[in-house]
Amino acid sequence: MTPFRLQIITPEKVFFDGETEQIIARTTVGDVGILNGHEPYCAALGIGQMRVMIDGQFRRAATTGGIIKVSKEKTVILVQACEWAEDIDVNRAEHAKQVAEERIKAAASDNELRLAEAKLKRALNRIDAAHLL
Repeated sequence: MTPFRLQIITPEKVFFDGETEQIIARTTVGDVGILNGHEPYCAALGIGQMRVMIDGQFRRAATTGGIIKVSKEKTVILVQACEWAEDIDVNRAEHAKQVAEERIKAAASDNELRLAEAKLKRALNRIDAAHLL
């Protein structure tokens, strides 16, 4: 496969800037695969995972909300958070899951419930990504 440039950017840093042969990302309407020469494309990303092929091997990452934009020059993924699966602290993610579950039970408003559910979804996504290595 012919490589192409990929940038993954979070609010804190440039998470990845390099060559990839393929990306599989979870959009809000399903998975999308990107190869070199893909048509210009833009889509929203929810909480999910993506796989990035680097030197013939896929690396899995847990992501939280953003967009993917494909152009002739490069593909840019802007996300709130991104973490390689092998870097995920599973104990921390399990703790976040427990805290979110407790907040769901104790939620006093719809807003508190939605926030706790989002935190639970992020924790479960991180746990899943780490276990799929």
